[in-house]
Amino acid sequence: MESNETTDPKPPRVTSEHARHLLHQMLRIRRLEERAAELYTQEKIRGFLHLYIGEEAVAVGVMEAARPEDAIVATYREHGHALVRGMSAEAIMAEMYGKQEGCCRGRGGSMHLFDRDRRFYGGNAIVGGGLPLAVGLAMAEKMQERPGIVICFFGEGAVAEGEFHESMNLAELWQLPVLFVCENNLYAMGTALSRSESQVDLTEKARSYNVPAATVDGMDVLAVEAAARTAAEEVRAGHGPYFLESRTYRFRAHSMFDPELYREKAEVDDWKKRDPISTFLDRMKTHRVLTDDDRDELEQRVEQEVDEAVAFAEEGTWEPVEDLLRFVYSEPDAPAVASNGASS
Repeated sequence: MESNETTDPKPPRVTSEHARHLLHQMLRIRRLEERAAELYTQEKIRGFLHLYIGEEAVAVGVMEAARPEDAIVATYREHGHALVRGMSAEAIMAEMYGKQEGCCRGRGGSMHLFDRDRRFYGGNAIVGGGLPLAVGLAMAEKMQERPGIVICFFGEGAVAEGEFHESMNLAELWQLPVLFVCENNLYAMGTALSRSESQVDLTEKARSYNVPAATVDGMDVLAVEAAARTAAEEVRAGHGPYFLESRTYRFRAHSMFDPELYREKAEVDDWKKRDPISTFLDRMKTHRVLTDDDRDELEQRVEQEVDEAVAFAEEGTWEPVEDLLRFVYSEPDAPAVASNGASS
């Protein structure tokens, strides 16, 4: 796949306020992820950690098309999705620390972020595991005649799984309101797409189930936002599911355990020239929509937010051993769990 950037001499149709918002959201993801990587090396965060660095434009662009009533299903690389959906950095960081102030009381960790109030249903550690969940949520929306749609994120590796084909088939057969967003970062863990799929045009796979499909440059947040809004409106109009392939690239290895022996450093460096944050800022500066002062101000805000999230996690508490077997069975009289993981 070519990674050469295409330039658009036309001024972007975006206000300064909206451009600041998009840049702020991408910076929030990037800096939170970078800090998480540092904390992982310090053994503050344990288990698996899959970073989203390089793919920020996808989560930010797509979430601009989401409404509060929509349900979101993500993958194990979901910190960015959760953050821009509205989950606090504190709840996310505390969860990665394993503290009970986290969004899942520290029981889910990095791969299982969840927030009922924001209709954020994971965080799913199983490749392709979120797809049938999204279909079920969409069926509930349709049967109960609610206005929400389901936005389901997954990587291109999930396209090789049976769940993908079953989910696409049922979603189209039953005309369910699902926006399938494939984050194609070219490598399913450590295997290049061309080595695992005989058909690398993923939109063709969706169309084989009569699902409308489109491809967008996942390194361009404005392009992603526009494509996602178009796709979401099609789904909201009752036209059934839609498949949106976002071609992107992760700058870090698959996980913190990954020695990254499957791709050349030159390839990674080439894609870094298309960094969705720096290219967006440069474009906005060229058209005098944003300035370096805007960037500096946002960086300060983000740094403070991340610092506060780390402090919150550090000061958090471990769940008592006595609670180890809690939630194995339902507790109808138990206090509700607030969005930050604490009991309310």
